[in-house]
Amino acid sequence: MSRLLLTGANGFVGPLLTARAQQAGYQVIALTGRLLANHPVSDEQIVCDIRDAQSLAEAVAQAQPTHILHLAAISHVPTSFNDPLRTWQTNVMGSVNLLEAVRQHAPKAFVLFASSSEVYGAAFKAGIAVDEQTRCEPLNPYAASKLAAESAFREYFRQGMKGVIARPFNHIGAQQSADFVTASFARQIALIESGQQSPILKVGNLQASRDFLDVQDVCGAYLKLLKLADSSDYPRCMNIASGQSRKISDVLDLLLSLSTVPVTVELDPERLRPSDIPVAVGSSDCLKHTTGWQPTIALEDTLRGLLDYWRQQVNRKAL
Repeated sequence: MSRLLLTGANGFVGPLLTARAQQAGYQVIALTGRLLANHPVSDEQIVCDIRDAQSLAEAVAQAQPTHILHLAAISHVPTSFNDPLRTWQTNVMGSVNLLEAVRQHAPKAFVLFASSSEVYGAAFKAGIAVDEQTRCEPLNPYAASKLAAESAFREYFRQGMKGVIARPFNHIGAQQSADFVTASFARQIALIESGQQSPILKVGNLQASRDFLDVQDVCGAYLKLLKLADSSDYPRCMNIASGQSRKISDVLDLLLSLSTVPVTVELDPERLRPSDIPVAVGSSDCLKHTTGWQPTIALEDTLRGLLDYWRQQVNRKAL
């Protein structure tokens, strides 16, 4: 049976991907930074800080994976500004530690690195859909660290390691941290509906446009990319994008239309991000041509599920 080592298995994507991978026939080994009681569905769990090279080498040797999906990262942009050292140590050195561990203990494994559309940065200011040939111009420590990690992966690929880099665009859905914009909106609406927050929803920049994907569609893309392990010729880097950019104000309006109570929107200066870009949209033609992947879930359905999730969370805490 194929054995999938999943780093960052306790993050937003990890539990969903674990379940999907098992359904696809993988035995999943969850690599987490701390011991989790009843980890959702993984077959095995290994506790390891990816910044610890020796511990990570031992974890890879123990797991003996045939496939690896590297999700572990500091992925919140404001956190990357507030704690750049931990961001670089985790996102760059953690990745190098993993690559060395794979080279030493699982050299035949196929490695999928989850990078980010954030690496394009200032390139988005051209206002057109970026593709894998677009020059990367990161605008924050998170994006810069992801691009640096990509360089490390490319070097190990050049030396013969099998693998691919994915650049997913904004993926959203239930269980995402309220640190991220759509989850923040949904959580606040749920709190307002339950009477636990005054009917004022705090927001940042609503004029920015982003390329949103349902997290389940992103999981589907990852599984398609893992199948490239059986191929000998494939692109080394591919975007995961919808190809459509939606204004955050439009996303908020969709969520507000689902609210059961009136809500007032108020700008919160603390939620305004530095180095923000007006429009971000990507082309996933390369991924579609290589794997046949297509996004299948409408944004409206994603937002409805997201709001219902936060209603459940809020009601559970109110009991």
